[in-house]
This record gives sequence, structure tokens and C-alpha cells, in this order.
Amino acid sequence: MKDLIQTLRNIFSIPELRERILMTLGLVAVYRLGSYVVLPGIDSVQLAAQNNAASGTVLDILVNFTGGAFSRASIFALGIMPYISASIIVQLLGIAVPYFQKLQKEGESGRNKLNQITRLLTVGITAFQAPGYLASQVPLSARPDTPLWWVTSVVLLVAGTIFVMWLGERITDRGIGNGISLIIMIGIIANFPSALIVEFGSKMEPDGGGLILFLVEMLLLLAVIMVSILLVQGTRRIPIQFAKRVVGNRQMGGVRQYLPLKVNASGVMPIIFAQAIMFIPIYLVGFATDGSTTWFTRNFSDYTSFWYNLTFAVMIVLFTYFYTAIAVNPTQIAEDLKRNGGFIPGIKPGKKTAEYIDNVMSRITLPGSLFLAFVAILPALAKLGNINDAFAYFYGGTSLLIMVGVVLDTLQQIESHLLMRQYDGLMKSGRIKGRTAGVGMATPATGY
Repeated sequence: MKDLIQTLRNIFSIPELRERILMTLGLVAVYRLGSYVVLPGIDSVQLAAQNNAASGTVLDILVNFTGGAFSRASIFALGIMPYISASIIVQLLGIAVPYFQKLQKEGESGRNKLNQITRLLTVGITAFQAPGYLASQVPLSARPDTPLWWVTSVVLLVAGTIFVMWLGERITDRGIGNGISLIIMIGIIANFPSALIVEFGSKMEPDGGGLILFLVEMLLLLAVIMVSILLVQGTRRIPIQFAKRVVGNRQMGGVRQYLPLKVNASGVMPIIFAQAIMFIPIYLVGFATDGSTTWFTRNFSDYTSFWYNLTFAVMIVLFTYFYTAIAVNPTQIAEDLKRNGGFIPGIKPGKKTAEYIDNVMSRITLPGSLFLAFVAILPALAKLGNINDAFAYFYGGTSLLIMVGVVLDTLQQIESHLLMRQYDGLMKSGRIKGRTAGVGMATPATGY
């Protein structure tokens, strides 16, 4: 306890770090307050009654992502997910369209143009999703049905998403951690206390299983968290030998170091990308007027269904390879090593080194992607194990991976500030190893 108090004193004794933390807390508070501002004209009582009747669907995941704003028909109801969807599209265009490939190679000016395109695309996606959200999630008995209400509600939802995006960018620039990822994590963790209380209450009922079963569930949750940390932090170290060279009167090089290649180099982005795409068909269902979508709605609105989980898992594996190819450039790594006089023992510098690194990444990415997909569908298995819906979302899946990744990387940034000023780190027994590119979401288009 004494060490913890001293660490907190060290953190708040650094003016820049203190200001960044306070700025982050202030902007997060603004986001949480905004999630309770309901769209004009909506009857909250009627809306709550429908939400209670329609719980247990895949849209509950989006409720978790937005901290309940989705179910309350808040001005932040669509949250940051349209921005994530826009980022996916821009990154895909960066592979297929030469113009976007050129922008990716133009450095800071190219990134600024890509960010501007992403923002404009976010407006379009939100404007497209907003009517589907209002039609499918807000019952007619809980809202006016006038053209003016539809126009103003869509405008407010678009403005809300843009404002949340702006908050995320301000946190990244002037706060601590990655803004977009922190906003998602805050929305998720806001539901944890109530979910824990509900689960405890259900286990204390006569047929619930009692305290022992609840403790077993908590131990399993702890085990899943530990496994998720291993997934986020796991690396394959490749030995690097630096040739000896003389600079002035000093001899440099001649030492062996290691190139750490992450088993999950893509972080949490594959699961967020996949989740964002899985939400799109649900919005389209809101426009359906006949029964043609019955099979589709039944299978893709229930996150425990076989087809939903199979599609979700396959998309995660594909996105893992896609994002790893963007995040890790073997050719660039090989060129940097050659330029600095480094080489992998037994491997020729240059093209052979790039091929070797690419082969290693391919081998470690496959089990990493499969394991990521397995963790992503754990909530469905938890629900089938008689765990309530709200608590099951924290039993793995997007929620847990995002929280683990964001917390580790935010703590790593705080520790970096402490070490730069010659303080001890957050832990005496070791260092917190965060992803160098951010919280698994450092995309060229979003800076996330």
C-alpha cells in the first residue's frame, strides 16, 4: 500500500503527466454525461420497456460499447463505431486504390488527408445508419413520427458521433492513452458493476447455484483475463547480431539483441473491425417491411447462434492477417537492420532477412488469430453456461480484449513518463510492455 501511495505521488508530481491525466478524466466525464442526453421527443419509459423485452441480442454488445447510450437513444447512441467503420473502408482502399496508397506514403501530409477523408466518410456512414437505428430500436409508441423529428434526430446522431470522435482525438493529443480506445473502454467498463451485481444476485437465488458457483465463475474470469494478457503481450524474439565497428576511439556493436515480434501484432483491431461489420446488417433489418429477413435476423441477431459465431471468427482471422500486414513491414525492418549493421545469424541481410521475418510472422499469426477468434466467441459459451447476458460479455470477447489492451498501453504510457524523469516504474518486479503502435488500433487512417 505504501508503494502504491508513493507511485501516485510520483505521478502527480510531474506537471505534464498530471495535466494529461486530468484532461483525460475531464473529457471522459463529458462523454459519460452526453451518453445520458436523450434525443428530443422520445419517451424514455416506453423505450426502456422495449429494451427490457428485446434484451439478449447481438445489439446488447453495441449497448456495452456505448456505455448504455445505444439503449437510451442518446445523442451518442451510435458512439464511435461509424468512425471505426470508416477507418476500415479507408484502409481497404489503401490496398486497392493507387491514390490512397500514395497518400499512405506521403508522411504527415498524407496522414492528414486520410484523416480528413475518414472524418467525412464517418459523417456519411452515421447518416446512413441513423435512420435504421431509429426505425429498428425506437418504437413508434416512444417517438414522434414527423418528418421534422426524423431530420433533427438524424442530424443530432451525426453531430453526436462527430463530437465523440473529436473527444477521442483531443484525448490522444492532450491526454494520456489513445482517445478512441479509451472511449470504447469507458463505455464497456461502465456496465461492469451492474452486471456483476446482477450475476451475484442470480447465483444467490434458490436455484442459482450459491456462493461457491459464483466464486468459481470469478476464478474462471480471472483465468480468462490472464490468458488475454498473454495473448496481448506474447512475443517471438528473433536474435539480432550487430557487427563491430570503430567510431573514433570507441568500439561499437558486436552485441546480440532481440527483435520482438508479437504473436498478436494487430492488437484488438481485428475483433473491433469484425464487430463493426457484424452490426451493419442489423441496421439494414430496420428498413425491412416483410418477413424475408426472418432467417437472417434470427441467426445474426443472436450472438450465441452458430452462424453468427462462425462468421465472426472467420472475419477475425482474416482481419488479423490484414492488419498484421499493415502493421509489420518485413522489408522495412530488413532495410533498417542492414543500415544499422545488424543481421540475423545464419540469414543473409536484405531480401533473405525480409523473407525470414515474413515467414516467422506468418507462422505466429495463424495461432494468434485462431486464439483471438476463440477468445472473441467466449461470451457465447459463457451464456450457454447459464451466465447472465450482461456479465457474459466480460467473459472474453471484444469487451475483455479491449479493456486488457487499453489498460496495459495506458499504464505503459504513464510508466514511460515516470522513467523519463528518473522515477521508478509502476512495478518494481518488471516493466509494463505496451504495443509500440498504440492500443492495437494505430491505423494509418485514424492514428488510433
